Amino acid sequence: MEQKELLAVAEKFCVEGTPVDARPYGEGHINRTYLLTTDKKRYIMQCMNTRVFPDSEGLMRNIVAVTEHLRSRGVETLEVIPTKAGKSYLSGEKKWRVYAFIEGTVTYQIAPDERVFGLSGYAFGQFQNYLADFDASVLTEAIPHFHDTPKRYRDFTRALEEDKLGRSKSCQSEIAFVRSHASTYSRIAEGLERGGIPLRVTHNDTKLNNVLMDAETNEPRAVIDLDTVMPGSLLYDFGDSIRFGATTAAEDERDLSLVEFSLPRFRAYAEGYFKAARASVTAEEAELLPYGAYLMTAECGMRFLADYLEGDVYFAIKSPDHNLVRARTQLKLASQMEKNFSRMHDIIASLL
Repeated sequence: MEQKELLAVAEKFCVEGTPVDARPYGEGHINRTYLLTTDKKRYIMQCMNTRVFPDSEGLMRNIVAVTEHLRSRGVETLEVIPTKAGKSYLSGEKKWRVYAFIEGTVTYQIAPDERVFGLSGYAFGQFQNYLADFDASVLTEAIPHFHDTPKRYRDFTRALEEDKLGRSKSCQSEIAFVRSHASTYSRIAEGLERGGIPLRVTHNDTKLNNVLMDAETNEPRAVIDLDTVMPGSLLYDFGDSIRFGATTAAEDERDLSLVEFSLPRFRAYAEGYFKAARASVTAEEAELLPYGAYLMTAECGMRFLADYLEGDVYFAIKSPDHNLVRARTQLKLASQMEKNFSRMHDIIASLL
């Protein structure tokens, strides 16, 4: 968009000072993000992706409710800047929102060491702990069935049956792995349904780069990117962090010999997480934490594989086999997690 148009949007929000500059910012792939500068302060301004998140009203209601609760507990969090009409976002042909810029912070795409990964565990543990008394049932499902793994498996089997592009012949071993583990996919969904696993506020995108760290001390300051906040299980959040961070290689590493599950990183994250959230985690949740890591990794692998079979309709790709490469890394990690369940359980037990 033209600078003039962006500044005109900014003028409709209750920002401090006069907007003077807006330019693309960050590495996000969902919303279009801009760094907005006034003559007094800086802000984050986003054009919301209504294709991925069609219910803008429900999404922003979730974010406002959760951030207000966190702020009431003295936690640094995102600050939603209202429009001059008193709304949490600007509605129209495009949907816009503005956050206060959190100064003096940095993010990491990859943990430089185990200490930083452990600090991210502390940040997400704190997020969970301070929201333990929040009624998750009042939140809107921003993406229905997001971590409904049994449904993800049904989506995968449908993609396999249709095999629109005839790609199944190139990934028989991956297909065999996903199908042979079908009986392992329903434990969390069933636990939530019967009430044995508590329904909680979940972030659902607990990657390291969604924690703002203090630029000088590296201590966690705030958890960001709250679009996917909705009801779920803390096992999803813990598991997805391990999937993303307790590995020795990138998500799309082609050389599988470089892809290993890191127990030291698992321990570092779990130590940070329990330091903040130990009092909030139930015995059944603690028992299932290693399984949660496996499940989120296997689920991600089958999603990449299903998208490959369907012709890459969901995830952005950089090569024709990008989703297959991603699927292979995730399924290797899931396999290694299975083999390390007893050691992961020992680590959790030592922390309890």
